[in-house]
Amino acid sequence: MKRVYKRYFQTAALAAVTLAGCNKILDEKPRATFTPDFFSTQAGVQGGITSLYGHLRYMYGNGYFINSNEAGTDEETWAQLADANTKNIDFSGVGTINKQTDNSGIVWNNNFPDINTASGVIENGGKVGVSDALIAEARFFRAFDYFLLVQTFGGVPLDLGAGELKFNTSTVRTSKRNTVPEVYTKAIFPDLLTAINNLPTTARVTGGLTKNVARLILAKAYLTYGWWLQNPNNIPTYPDAPRTDPGGHDATYYFNQAYTVAAAGIEAPSPYGLQPTFYDVNVATNDRNNEVMLYADHTQSSSQYNGGDLSYSSGGFSTDNFASWFQQWNYTIITSSKTNTSWSAYNSVQRAAVQSLGRPWTLLAPPQAVFKVAFADKVNDSRYDGTFVTKYHCNMKEAGYAGSTLYNANFLPIGEGDVVLSFLDNDVTGVDYSNSTYKSSVGAGVLPGRADFVIEPSKISRIAYPANFKLGPYRTDNNGGLGSPNGSSTRPFPAVKFSEFFFIAAEAAVKGATTRAISGTYSNDGTARGLINVLRARAGKWRFDNGNQVTKVQDNSAAMTAATPAVIDINYILAERTREYFGEGYRWFDLVRTQKWTELSSTLQIAGATNPNDFNDHSVGTFTRTIVPTNYLRPIPQSQIDALDMSAADKAAYQNPGY
Repeated sequence: MKRVYKRYFQTAALAAVTLAGCNKILDEKPRATFTPDFFSTQAGVQGGITSLYGHLRYMYGNGYFINSNEAGTDEETWAQLADANTKNIDFSGVGTINKQTDNSGIVWNNNFPDINTASGVIENGGKVGVSDALIAEARFFRAFDYFLLVQTFGGVPLDLGAGELKFNTSTVRTSKRNTVPEVYTKAIFPDLLTAINNLPTTARVTGGLTKNVARLILAKAYLTYGWWLQNPNNIPTYPDAPRTDPGGHDATYYFNQAYTVAAAGIEAPSPYGLQPTFYDVNVATNDRNNEVMLYADHTQSSSQYNGGDLSYSSGGFSTDNFASWFQQWNYTIITSSKTNTSWSAYNSVQRAAVQSLGRPWTLLAPPQAVFKVAFADKVNDSRYDGTFVTKYHCNMKEAGYAGSTLYNANFLPIGEGDVVLSFLDNDVTGVDYSNSTYKSSVGAGVLPGRADFVIEPSKISRIAYPANFKLGPYRTDNNGGLGSPNGSSTRPFPAVKFSEFFFIAAEAAVKGATTRAISGTYSNDGTARGLINVLRARAGKWRFDNGNQVTKVQDNSAAMTAATPAVIDINYILAERTREYFGEGYRWFDLVRTQKWTELSSTLQIAGATNPNDFNDHSVGTFTRTIVPTNYLRPIPQSQIDALDMSAADKAAYQNPGY
């Protein structure tokens, strides 16, 4: 049956690519559409390949894509200024998931056109003399897109109008969804295996694809499909299909495949590897490091090539990198005093285009368990310090303040760069939140002798919480001022990280894969514990104290590895994944894959229970989420179904159950 899919929120494809040299950068030029004639030349096929890289920006860095994969999980809940986009998928009684507007529609609306472009490259590349290595890049992206789709929606169409996995130009609007096993075994696995065979070891362009990028996604796809076959909690699938593999393999076979492929990626890492510290992975001055294997790229050189305005962006379903806005609270309300005799308020932490600050939207807030349980170890484990903005520093000079001193908690003096507000590592005795003398504008408390206002973990609320440091903006053109914090972020947004090889292999091992010793740079015994300890050892190494903004050279790797449980289970792996990837958009996929979403996310605690709009409401509430099995698949955008030329009954049957 034939069909066509409309593409919403996307205005241009990207054409023309610089091919010479492995350290060249993709040269993007806008193009509105791809036609069969376009693919009849080598330049056209090469342009199609470039567009596949550009397509990453419609998801990775898009705040609504982050929202769809974080809200409603144990990592995030709705924050003070959240709208229906967040509340509807929090499942906590403040909204209902909406098939018309759900943010997961970004995947459906953008990936099918990208899949069709990839098919055009695959069909025509050889005819015009494009190398197998270049065509393999299109095969990777087609598989990558289908993998996102099948995890999000279940079975999806392989035939877009001209036959399964064929380039389509028809305008007939009917459709038939393939089953989950068909999507994996006909599209994802074959394309990735071909990509591994034909891609180079070293990328032809900066940020380009390699064998190991394809290995990581293949290993993760094997792992995910193994879970799907096993289905430990009897989660329904759609379209209905037996939990059997067309090739006759069982779940254990795929767990073994996942382990084998991931182990191969670890043992032959070049040109990738683990950064020496966790801070190095995510600090903006080290962007495009060799641990980030694939990313949606951006630039501060021009709005056109950045994919978003450099000075002011409204955000939206676009190529903007505005994900960090969702996880930043309105710190700009923080005030200090101009005098030490009475409170003369001055906004001492102003919005700036620096990694710890940026633009606040206050849409996603971490529940308190993130700080009390997941990141309980804040002494040995550097990942808490490298993930969150725990201290907000005075930037009065950048803001143009004429004086050199302000007065803060206890009317003590502070200067440029000093800490104005701290989120404490743990609850302590003696914090005074009464604000009877010192006018904290954000409900913070004071401790005797300290100039900084403080907030304890048990006071973290929907209105005041540590922001996600990792995703914050970075500009080199601030010129000593606040810069342009309202513009689209110019940083690359990571899509694939080398560290995930260790998690995939460890998870496969827990699921029964046969293990073996891992050799090479990251040698270990190959067990789940041995693999996880490679990352935990790295997490124990410090070179910088991010909160205090001072050098800190310390090696706690022995303490970190000694604290790892003797027996690793899935819940521990998921906790480690939070510590490694908090807020980056992994979480919903992780919880759905392992069928742990309901178990780990059904309750949460956060302050502001009485009035989430009041900074001084420190009452802690326990909130319950109602997550039903059909929620493990997202709704297909209803606008897409409505556009199909089918009967009302067929349209209803096309939608996932429960929506």
